[in-house]
Amino acid sequence: MRLSHTLGQTSATFDDPNLVSAGGLVPVLALAESAGLADLADEHVSVPTDKGANPGLKVASLVAGMIAGADCIDDMSLLRHGGMGRVFDRAYAPSTLGSFLRAFTFGHVRQLDAVASRFLINLAGHTQLVATANGHEAATGDHGYALLDVDDTIIEVHGHAKQGAGFGYSGVRGLNALLATSSRTGSAPVVVAQRLRKGACGSPRGAKRIIADAVKTTGRLVGGSLPVLVRMDSAFYTRGAIHAARKGGAAVSVTVRMNTAVKKAISAIGDDGWTPIEYTDAIFDEETNTWISRAEVAEIPFTAFASAKKADRVPGRLVVRRIPDFNADRNKAAGQDTLFDVWRFHAFFTTTDTAVFDTVAADKTHRHHAVIEQVHADLKNSALAHLPSGKFHANAAWLVLAVMAFNLTRAAATLTSTELAKATTATIRHKLITVPARVATSARRITVHLPRDWPWENAWSAMFDRVSDPPALLAA
Repeated sequence: MRLSHTLGQTSATFDDPNLVSAGGLVPVLALAESAGLADLADEHVSVPTDKGANPGLKVASLVAGMIAGADCIDDMSLLRHGGMGRVFDRAYAPSTLGSFLRAFTFGHVRQLDAVASRFLINLAGHTQLVATANGHEAATGDHGYALLDVDDTIIEVHGHAKQGAGFGYSGVRGLNALLATSSRTGSAPVVVAQRLRKGACGSPRGAKRIIADAVKTTGRLVGGSLPVLVRMDSAFYTRGAIHAARKGGAAVSVTVRMNTAVKKAISAIGDDGWTPIEYTDAIFDEETNTWISRAEVAEIPFTAFASAKKADRVPGRLVVRRIPDFNADRNKAAGQDTLFDVWRFHAFFTTTDTAVFDTVAADKTHRHHAVIEQVHADLKNSALAHLPSGKFHANAAWLVLAVMAFNLTRAAATLTSTELAKATTATIRHKLITVPARVATSARRITVHLPRDWPWENAWSAMFDRVSDPPALLAA
């Protein structure tokens, strides 16, 4: 491809009042309006003074800007160009939106949390956000559990004006975001709870509260039709986190540290208790109907926090995966043979029903907990590329808004195709949102003219048609 004219014969001028750069915002914000985003914010968010006036419109503006690609306050200017004013009403200036966020306190952030959870429930009622491919049967896994993943991540910040910034476990100066995601087969996860914390805080700080909120929201998402399984890494192997999940009626699957009690339990597993599993470089033998693998799993009954008081003890089972120690293999290659096989052990504690998850299924399901890392990366590649304010609570509100934009993007993608339902935010934005368009009016009717031969025209049209004539609400 090359220019059809030389630059000397080409000119450019920014003078068209009818063009918009993100035509996909039209159906996406229509979906947000159907799900009650602005109404929920007006009802629950009560920021004082004139800075908090019309919270619904300001929240909707911030979410729309993030969906269109904004990752800082100044980027909200992209909502105020060309024909945007003809298609959308009351797109606020970046300075106004920044003043709105800086007026937030911790209580206002919690109000925004309430908006985010209710908005997600409403989105699920308008789309197939939590439905399987076989119909609207709420499910997030293959084995009868709604899967809820909890983990934290460090969002790097620069400069010394960021309240709460510090060096955490990663050695990076930033703020700590704790997220809980609900996932399902055939679609990308959605975020059901979130909390911004100081950068130097430990992973389990505040986890008890967010897990309780996440279990409750996930239960509402699946309509109580499935039990919830909370998956966590070893940082969350604490009484507070596990009891919060159990109190909400959820099962847990959490990695454990190799302490004395765990090592003692592993040593009690007999040699005949190990089963080969599908793992890296595993081969399936059709004659014996088994996996030929260097990785094996076993389980043994185990009580978490056995040394604590009786009320704090949690009965369950310890599932252990062992793989050969490759350092030992290198020693063999150097002529230093070992007297016995050397293994590396990875264990997790679970309270799942053995009738639903046998040992192999429990291990495979727990390993899939890493799906939450994709959500972290997705958010950091979009609205969380920066935390734009020097005030901690403004950044905490920004995180909640970023989560709402993430979930809204996921919901809109489910109206198009199975492929886009599993795509990242960047892909959805490229194919469905940042579509150039020209706004025209005729007979009091607005027409949005989009590029001819747009490669994803069918997906865009499917989304537009669905929000223009939505069906009855799906059962929650």
